[in-house]
Order: sequence, then structure tokens, then C-alpha cells
Amino acid sequence: MKRHLVNGFYGVLDYGSYPFGMLLVAPIVLHKLGAAEYGVWMISTAVISAGGIIASGFCDANIQRVARLRTIGPAAADSMVNAARSMMGINLVLGIGLAIVAWIAAPYAAARITVASFTPARECLLCLRIASVLILVRAIESVSVSTQRAFELYREAVQVSVAVRLLTLASAALLVLSHRGIVSILAATAFFLIGGTYLQFRQLWRLLGMRSLWPAFHPDETRALLGFGVFAWAQALGGIVFGQLDRVMLGIYLGAVALAPYALCIQLAQPIFGLTASGLNFLFPYISGCAVTASQQELKRMVLKSFACNLLLVSAGAAALLAFGPKLIRIWVGEGVAHSAAALLPPIVIGSALMGLGVTGTYAMQALGRFRTMASISLSGRAAVLFLMIYLLRHAGIQGLATARVWYGSIALIVYLPLAYELGVGRRKAVSVPPLMVGREADQGATS
Repeated sequence: MKRHLVNGFYGVLDYGSYPFGMLLVAPIVLHKLGAAEYGVWMISTAVISAGGIIASGFCDANIQRVARLRTIGPAAADSMVNAARSMMGINLVLGIGLAIVAWIAAPYAAARITVASFTPARECLLCLRIASVLILVRAIESVSVSTQRAFELYREAVQVSVAVRLLTLASAALLVLSHRGIVSILAATAFFLIGGTYLQFRQLWRLLGMRSLWPAFHPDETRALLGFGVFAWAQALGGIVFGQLDRVMLGIYLGAVALAPYALCIQLAQPIFGLTASGLNFLFPYISGCAVTASQQELKRMVLKSFACNLLLVSAGAAALLAFGPKLIRIWVGEGVAHSAAALLPPIVIGSALMGLGVTGTYAMQALGRFRTMASISLSGRAAVLFLMIYLLRHAGIQGLATARVWYGSIALIVYLPLAYELGVGRRKAVSVPPLMVGREADQGATS
């Protein structure tokens, strides 16, 4: 239990370090450099984040694979190394491909971004080019982080990640106070991120007995990772696309002014889901390992206890925001925006809370190898809600879009239907999860 609490704490720390650090640093950068250059910084950061997530979308499969191999013991040491090396090969292909696309697209994006501002196009181009290279660095770093998490070792990986984030933010503040620009901030970001990636791999080398981690495509491990990892990757890609479409639609339909209170409410409510997902992330490698040897009843008890913690975390966060959120917004941005946000906040908070309640089910299904099922539920459900968002936006405006967030969050709860089937709720047939079953075979067994 102590190990799980420690992992949960570091998961929350990993998630919360950047947004809370930004609360302190963003006003300094905004005041010293102005809104235009601050916007370039945010766009460059978004490119790194989104590109890194897409390039590392297969890493959930790596966590599940290594966690199960780990339960076998020393006999599986070579297989674990081969899995990590294969993951490195996959991420390198994705990272290089995305970095090239971002590099080529940078001049066109820079011209559009700077057309209505005083920021030099060359400066914006340099920032976007640095961001494109850092997509590859993030893809490489995620191999080490995901493998360490498969060993249920969060502390060392998170300490490095948090240090890199805080050093990056601190350097940004110091650089702008020294009258340096956005290019210097992005260069410092690259320096710290590359250094952090090196430290992450030093820890992984010690963990795997100083084995070579040079990229390779080991046939068995590559097939296992690709077989069900493609569904995890599709789910990650869908999350980025669908997670931003509502703001894009609102900006196009009602304009940028209407977007401000809506985006602010989402920013305020997002930690309900984010902190819950980060705090309970240890469930994924833990259940992955236990699924090899645990009985159906043991798995069921494990999931029920996890859901009880999940419910407690989400309920506490949602209740606090519903009670104090309007006052926080008023203090943060003033009375005008707070008045517009007052009616939007409750449905957006409820939607985020519903997404948070799906965390246990998502991790449990992925731990059991049901990546295909998860991807199907996520992508089809979000696509259906997209049409609902368009309808409500046209007929009820911004309030309709906020209401659609409740339905968007409800999609996450559908995962408990196939999970109940997997755990034998309402039937006697036992769950059969072979130790090294890949996701494709597992889903075929679930639907046969």
C-alpha cells in the first residue's frame, strides 16, 4: 500500500508541476514580452506537447508488456530489454516522421501566426523549428519513462521530469528579466529536456542491468507492441483532436471573445480529470502484473477498491470547484469574465468529473490488454458527441456547447460495461488472461 501511495503522490506531482509553475511564470513573460511573443511561446509549447504525445502513443502498450514480463522474473530479462529496444525503434520512426512534418510546416505556420502581430516571422520560425526537434526528444524520453513505470518505479522518473519542467520555467523567467526573447527560452527548453532525457536513460540502464538500449525491431516484441499498441496510439491521437475541436468550433462560430470564459472554465475544471488520472496511474502497471496470476475475484476486488478511491478524489475536486470556482475566477480575471463564466462552469465541471470517474475502468481495461475495445469506445463515442456539440452550438450557443461537455464526459463511463463482462459480473465464466496475450488476441477472445 505504501508503494502505491508513493506512486500516486509522484503521479500527481508529475501532472501538477507544470501548470502550477506556469501560474507564476506566465505573468512575468506576458508582462515583459507582450501578448504576441507570449502566444508564440504557447504555440511552440503546444507543438512539443501534442507532437510528443502522438509520437509516444504506443508507450501504454510498452507499460503493459513490460509489466507482465516482469512477473515472470529473471527469465524474462532479455524479453524486457527487447521490448524496450523495440519501443525505441517505434518511437524513433514516429518521432522523426512528426519532426520532419513540423519542420517543413514551420515556415507556413510562422507566416500565418505573425501576420497580425509585431513578432518577427524569423523569430517565430526559429521557435517552431526548435519545437519540431524537441518532438523527437520527447518521443525518445517516453521510452525510458514508460519502462520505469512498468516496474512501478515512479519516484526517480518523476523527479527528473519535474526538475526539467521547473528549470525550464525558471530559466524562462530569468531570461525575459534579462531582456532575452522567446528563441532563448526555447533554446533553454531544449537544453534541459535533452539533459533530462539523458538522466532518464541512465536510470533505465541501471534498472535493466546496463543492457544496450540501442533501437531495434525484435520480431516477437515488435509484433506484440504494434498488435495492441496501435489502438492505444489511435486513442491518444483522437484525444488530442477531439479534445480541442470544441474550442476551435466556438472560436469560428462566435469569435475569440466568446472563447475566453469557456476556455477559462475548461482550464479550471481540467485538473479534476488530470490529477485523478495522474494519481491513479500506478493502477495500470500494477493490474497488468497482477492479471497474470490473480483470480477473477481478486481482480474484481482490486478494481472496486480502486473505483472507491477514484470516486472520492473526483467528488472532492468537483465539490470544491462548484463551491469556490466562481470566486476563484472573479479573483483571477475580474468581474466581467466571471459573470460570463458563472453559467458555464457547472456543466463543464460535471463533464470533467465524469471523465475522471472513467479513469479506473480505462486503466483496468488496458491492463487486461483490451486496447482495441478502449479505442473503439473512445473514438466512436467522441465522434458521436461531436455531432451533438455542433447541434447544441447552433441552437443554444455557448451554453449548449458547455452542456455537450457533460455528454462528452459520459463517454468515459461506457468502459465499465465491457469491464464488468471481463470481470465476470453477472456470469460464472472465469476470466482468462494469458500472461503474454497481445491486445488483438485478447479482444477476439472477448467478442467470441
